[in-house]
Amino acid sequence: MDFPLFPLIVGGIVLLVFLYFFPISLWITALFSGVKVSLFQLAFMRVRKVPPSLIVNSLITSTKAGLELTANDLETHYLAGGNIPSVIKALISADKANIPLTFKQATAIDLAGRDVFEAVTTSVNPKVINTPNVAAVAQDGIQLIAKARITVRANITQLVGGAGEETILARVGEGIVTSIGSSRSHKEVLENPDKISKLVLSKGLDAGTAFEILSIDIADIDIGENIGAKLQIDQATADLKVAEAKAEERRAMAVAVEQENRAKTQEAKAQVVQAEAEIPKAIADAFRSGNLGVMDYYKMRNVQADTDMRDSIANPGGQNSSVKPGRDEGRMS
Repeated sequence: MDFPLFPLIVGGIVLLVFLYFFPISLWITALFSGVKVSLFQLAFMRVRKVPPSLIVNSLITSTKAGLELTANDLETHYLAGGNIPSVIKALISADKANIPLTFKQATAIDLAGRDVFEAVTTSVNPKVINTPNVAAVAQDGIQLIAKARITVRANITQLVGGAGEETILARVGEGIVTSIGSSRSHKEVLENPDKISKLVLSKGLDAGTAFEILSIDIADIDIGENIGAKLQIDQATADLKVAEAKAEERRAMAVAVEQENRAKTQEAKAQVVQAEAEIPKAIADAFRSGNLGVMDYYKMRNVQADTDMRDSIANPGGQNSSVKPGRDEGRMS
């Protein structure tokens, strides 16, 4: 007897579609695990593109841990883009550690972008944050480079809207700089490094953050440069350059005055030469007017010759600057 294939194929497809929208095996597992969920709820999850296995397995885990959650709560969180397994693990860990954490808080932390399970773990087991090297200068001008270790614990109530690790590191670094800067000598800091820890810890740096600071320990302090001496050297170099600039300005002014005096000297020499050129004319005019005789002229020549001789003895090889009227005799008429 031949069986028609088409009805069998159609029946098989219908069965597969029915089992896809109504996962009976998953419903049976939930039923025996004490989770109240109906087949229609599982079918509606398929329609809303929510994986029923994720919801049912999470409900089974939370129910076995003593948590009272519903399928609607988990489905709503999944549709909002949350991480259901992380939330379930965080709730179980918080319940075992007696940390007050509600499902609403856990989902809010998860949707805020934080790892809620890691936050609960940090709250149970505090972690250590190492600061980068923080350089500060004491009042005596010596630079100190400090490195601290911050022990923090997650503050569940402030995980949503609270500042992160970067803020903690920035505040602690600021406190270290303030503490070192207020010290009169770098030796005081090296002798009592715990003074920095106590001062920084007393400022309440964890206010408004997602963490609670348990302790701040100075891990290492190194001596850096002598910033005070370096600044004094830089200031002295700057003063030297200013003094050199002013000296150069005065030198340039002196050179200008010297050049001006030389110009005046040349001008005076020119006037002397011009005046000496008038002497032969004056002698000629004296001869014409009878005010100067021949004997007077020869006496003047003798005086001139005597003067030239004295000049040659006093200044060997020098040139006579005296007026020699005899040279201009041809010009006199």
